[in-house]
Amino acid sequence: MCHLLGYEFMLRIRDLKDQRLYRIDRYFDYGVFRPLLTKTADLDIVEEQWEAMLWVALSLKQRTVPAHIVVQRLTNSFPSDRLSKAFTHLGRILKTQHIRRYLGDPELRRTVQRQLNKGEYRHKLPRRIFFAGQGEFTTDDYEAIMNKASCLSLVSNAILYWNTLKITDIVDQLRQQGEGIEDETLAHVSLLPFKHVLPNGTYFNDDYPRAFSQKGTVLPPGRRPKP
Repeated sequence: MCHLLGYEFMLRIRDLKDQRLYRIDRYFDYGVFRPLLTKTADLDIVEEQWEAMLWVALSLKQRTVPAHIVVQRLTNSFPSDRLSKAFTHLGRILKTQHIRRYLGDPELRRTVQRQLNKGEYRHKLPRRIFFAGQGEFTTDDYEAIMNKASCLSLVSNAILYWNTLKITDIVDQLRQQGEGIEDETLAHVSLLPFKHVLPNGTYFNDDYPRAFSQKGTVLPPGRRPKP
């Protein structure tokens, strides 16, 4: 689907040595690669369903059909539906091409690994915020999942915004003190630190002379937590 929408999905595949590689012609001699290409992808069904596949991609691009509806439709109808089969066989061809590039291009592997590290680090922030569910949705209700996901995104973005402001202040102060900080260096600074975030919160009651945190720690009068 990414291919049809014009995106190149550069994934890192787990258990790479166990992945099946596909050829598009069972009778063609692929030389040294022949022992690796153990299965055949059906190019005929891709050509047969190509127009229908483009309509599905166009529906997603124009947002006339929600993505989860498309996924349900293709998943629930596989393997009997020919459109679902066409997507599957196209995916097998693209995956084989990607694995070939991934194995032969060290720079591609480094790029994929860097992006993977960024993505994994990005996921740590919502997991810390979503502490009650330990980062997992425990309901099958789509509306409830979307509500929680939207709230989680809002809080995460608020933290990113706060981090951006504070890091900008620090950089400005250092530059005013004569420190040389290049913009190219700042491009590698993450805006995702979260150790300063208190996911459980700290609660105060002005009606009492002393305030207690959620864990029961007595805080000095007038002391307030940092953001």
